[in-house]
Amino acid sequence: MNCIFCNMQKERVVLENDLGYAMYDGFPVNPGHLLIIPKRHFSNFFESTDTERTALFSLVDDAKKILDQKFQPEGYNVGINIGEAAGQSVMHLHIHLIPRYIGDVEKPKGGVRGVIPSKQSY
Repeated sequence: MNCIFCNMQKERVVLENDLGYAMYDGFPVNPGHLLIIPKRHFSNFFESTDTERTALFSLVDDAKKILDQKFQPEGYNVGINIGEAAGQSVMHLHIHLIPRYIGDVEKPKGGVRGVIPSKQSY
C-alpha cells in the first residue's frame, strides 16, 4: 500500500497504543503540532470503531500532556479533515493536535471557523 501513514518509520513515533500512534507533523502549523493516527488504514473518522475512537482520543490526551510540558502552549486546536472538500490530503484518518500561542495569529477568535476565512469573525 502506498500510504505514508501505513509505511511510517517507527523512529518518528512519539506515543503509541494498541490501535494508534502519534508523531510530529512534517509540515507543522505551530511548534509541537502532532498527528494522532490509527494503525488500521481507513480514510475518515466516521469509519472508525468506538474502540478506535477511544484509543485515538486517549492518545490525544496523552499527547497534550507531553506538549504542555515541552512547549507550554496557551491553547489548542483539535481537528480532523474529512474528504478533499474539507482539505484532507492524506486519505488515512489523522487527528491534528495543534498547540496555540498568544500572538501566533493576529485575531484567533473563531478558531476552527477559520477553515472558511470569511466566516471566522462573527
